[in-house]
Amino acid sequence: MMDTGLAERFERERPRLRAVAYRLLGSLTDAEDAVQETWLRLSRADAASVDNLDAWLTTVVARVSLNTLRSRAARREDPLDVRLPDPVVDAGAGDPAQAAVLADSVGLALLVVLDTLTPAERLAFVLHDMFGVPFDEIGPLVDRSPAAARQLASRARRRVRGQAPTPDPDLTRQRAVVDAFLAAARDGDLDALIAVLHPDVVLRSDAGSAHARHTVVLTGAATVAAQATTFGRLFPHARPVLVNGAAGVLVTAGDRPLSVMAFTVTGGRIAAVDVIADPHRLAALGLAG
Repeated sequence: MMDTGLAERFERERPRLRAVAYRLLGSLTDAEDAVQETWLRLSRADAASVDNLDAWLTTVVARVSLNTLRSRAARREDPLDVRLPDPVVDAGAGDPAQAAVLADSVGLALLVVLDTLTPAERLAFVLHDMFGVPFDEIGPLVDRSPAAARQLASRARRRVRGQAPTPDPDLTRQRAVVDAFLAAARDGDLDALIAVLHPDVVLRSDAGSAHARHTVVLTGAATVAAQATTFGRLFPHARPVLVNGAAGVLVTAGDRPLSVMAFTVTGGRIAAVDVIADPHRLAALGLAG
């Protein structure tokens, strides 16, 4: 029979383990599966012989997640398609206390970049840079020496710095920029839109496999601004939410969610817009207008 104290200890660690798995996998369902598998392995292990249970649990959830990443990489056939990671949406946006709780959430734009890394690079970067796991513990997970694991994280870090902009930390400023974007889109004001967009802004939209063009990637302020005016008529039905701890919006038609939009605001301008419009994924999020 499972020791009650051990089960309680695991439940205390569950949020951290879920955070590790989500950053490694970018999928809420896969992250929960990885955590559940970690619990099953703990239930079969001799926990009394484990010196550092927290480290042991981190290692196990990381190894389970790494196996999932490698399986995905083996199945991937079309590298041109972008499947946006699952968003963490809080419809109680605007609450400073809630914003503080989500302040360490990883943005969708960063998760998109993490998806371009090799499984070993992603694991080394996430474990070390986000959770402080030493390289002598990371190395064995990826069959590398600690020095080689350090190099994996270094390569990943360079790619992240080059492709994932650092968001402005002030949520109020983020929201002001997003509100200006929505207002300009509703008015069809291209100049005002371009003024709030970074010159190299990227818009990624994932509408699901039911659509012929289920993935759309646009770059450049003029191109993104033109696209925004096309859909500006929908923005009166957009309400503020937090998406992975940053300013975002939920667009609805009645009580039916049409899309979740995540914005990366850096230097007072929008550097990335990530849109999830896949009806199946939106339904799974349990969102309502």
